[in-house]
Amino acid sequence: MIDLSLDILLLLIAAGFAAGFIDAIAGGGGLITVPALLLAGVPPAQALATNKVQGVFGAATAAFSYARGGLVDLRTQGRAALLAGLGGVAGAALVSHLPTQALRIALPVILIGIALFFALKPGLNDLDRVRRMRPALFTASIVPLIGFYDGLVGPGAGSFYMIAFVSLAGYGVLKATAHTKLLNLFSNLGGLLTFALVGQPLWLLGVCMGVAQIAGAALGARLAARIGARLIKPLLVVTSTALALRLIWQLLAS
Repeated sequence: MIDLSLDILLLLIAAGFAAGFIDAIAGGGGLITVPALLLAGVPPAQALATNKVQGVFGAATAAFSYARGGLVDLRTQGRAALLAGLGGVAGAALVSHLPTQALRIALPVILIGIALFFALKPGLNDLDRVRRMRPALFTASIVPLIGFYDGLVGPGAGSFYMIAFVSLAGYGVLKATAHTKLLNLFSNLGGLLTFALVGQPLWLLGVCMGVAQIAGAALGARLAARIGARLIKPLLVVTSTALALRLIWQLLAS
């Protein structure tokens, strides 16, 4: 583990808590933790790997909280979770072999589109709507594709899961959030499995931040389950827009 002062460690733990809270509701927790790790002096490859370590804690907590609340049936989602995990493994394994620059250029535009979709589309609430894709096809195609992206790039994966569940699977906003966290957990686990072999994550730091993620994710999932779309929609718009702006800033600065 790199040498971190106590105040920097406490700031990283606080970042983990904030990320867990935001991520459990709308995704985008990496918008907080990855820059925090980089500012603390963690090398980029280790920052991405360590981010996967701590992110697994928050995603697992949120997924469990939603499942306990009856918003997702874990017994029927095994195949989707497995495919998300395999997608995460494949994406992380190919991270150094595929040209991701074009994707990073297109990603801010896609995220702004997602923000506009949730901000402007009428009738987005917690009620299920018309399904536009059969569940088997959705599981076999969309789920591993987003899992692959999560392992390859990461930021925005939760937003992509959300819009897919709402626009293609016909889920209400709260139900889509619950299923998003389950699949996010497994695509994170898949990415972590690969990064553990090649990315040398800082395990102790990741676990410390992960414990804070548990507290933040539990609080976020509890609030989301209580308030539903009235909380999830505006926070999703804000996080998608903020992530898009950060990616644009990174492109201009590079």
